[in-house]
Amino acid sequence: MVVSRYSLSVFFPAHNEIESLPGIVKAAGDICRELVGDFEIIIVDDGSTDGTSELADRLESSEPGVRVVHHGMNRGYGGALRSGFLSAKKDLIFYTDADAQFDMAELRDVLPMIETADVVTCYRTGRCDPWHRSLNTWLFEKTVSLVFGLKIRDPDCAYKIYRREVIEQMELTSDGAMIDVEMLLQAQRAGYRIVQRGVRHYPRKSGMPSGANIRVILKAFREMIRLWRRLGSRLTHRPRPAAPHNTHPGASE
Repeated sequence: MVVSRYSLSVFFPAHNEIESLPGIVKAAGDICRELVGDFEIIIVDDGSTDGTSELADRLESSEPGVRVVHHGMNRGYGGALRSGFLSAKKDLIFYTDADAQFDMAELRDVLPMIETADVVTCYRTGRCDPWHRSLNTWLFEKTVSLVFGLKIRDPDCAYKIYRREVIEQMELTSDGAMIDVEMLLQAQRAGYRIVQRGVRHYPRKSGMPSGANIRVILKAFREMIRLWRRLGSRLTHRPRPAAPHNTHPGASE
């Protein structure tokens, strides 16, 4: 039974995710057919070298509604997200990582929240990451809150929905992990309604995470400095009041 009046773009940034990609694409197709009447699934192959690129092409040929965007070389997480947004054609744009650490079925609860919001940004519950990566994330969140005044829990959690018109108003420049913060900052400054919800986090079963790589961390902090220079002084705008939250368990500001 279709529960949303909106059309939906779902996309996955994928870098060397050959083992997890088929399952998450199938799960996306199953849940989209249940929830929306019109959808598309986009795989952004970010310069993969493990066969993900060829697998994505096979999925495009065999799975209805699947499209592939290829990067000839790795552009980083921010570059992959920007390609996904540029390729998306539907009313709402949802993205999550291709590593299958989130459950596509949670869209049953997350998608209805967009009815009273412009952005739905989730945070990880029961986080299944090594302690050092969880510590890095905590430090990152606290730094972002201190530097930018962004009071969003787990801002780089890769389980988000944006209305298309929100994305179209943004000027995105980050190539790395700061892209999520850049988007949320611009949405907050523009007065868009942002709501949050917890989603379950699962262990990675395949592939290699890159978020704890020292080069990735240093790049994120360099991007943070550039973002502060570009947006920091403009974050004094008073946002519109947030939309009322859904009252089902798990929703929060």
